[in-house]
Amino acid sequence: MSTHKITLQKTSKATDWREVERRLEAARIATEHIWAPTAEDTQRILKERAQTLAREAVPAETADASVEVIEFLLAHERYAVASEYVREVYPLEELTPLPCTPAFVLGIVNLRGEILPVIDLKKFFDLPEKGLTNLNKVIVLESADMAFGILADAISGVRRISRAGIQPSLPTLTDIRADYLLGVTAEHVVVLDAEKLLTDEKLIVQEQVDG
Repeated sequence: MSTHKITLQKTSKATDWREVERRLEAARIATEHIWAPTAEDTQRILKERAQTLAREAVPAETADASVEVIEFLLAHERYAVASEYVREVYPLEELTPLPCTPAFVLGIVNLRGEILPVIDLKKFFDLPEKGLTNLNKVIVLESADMAFGILADAISGVRRISRAGIQPSLPTLTDIRADYLLGVTAEHVVVLDAEKLLTDEKLIVQEQVDG
């Protein structure tokens, strides 16, 4: 029996590599034929790409219709300021009181070697006050000529809001806040006018800080 098995192994047919290559080539051609797009497929693909590009272009076209804001809490109310005027946000640390300044000037901070005043908008707007906590953040507002921090009770986040959805004001906002508002959203977020804050002489304390 063992001799018979050896004979079978010796007489087994050798692999025909040319035949294997022929079959692989035939399979490749068949695959390319299957996936080759027809004229109708090409039109459909181009149409889908055009629709995709159109959808991607919408945000750029509508960017002017909305504004990116930093939303924060102030005396249990929601406020926002345009991010284009915000240089950075950082925790309130190592605050130094500043004598001979208005009550709404909370003090000064040393931000990487730069001395900045911090404004307490609750005092400036005559809002209910609360003690400082580890949730307090300083939002640094900056223009070409001025930079200072405003105190926030907490930061809610960054988002975009529709310019068309900003109402001029609310009848209840008749105090000093009304002079510094861009408006109020349907969600009752008070949008501050950062440019006016940065140019108002009442809030310019840079000369006092330098002195």
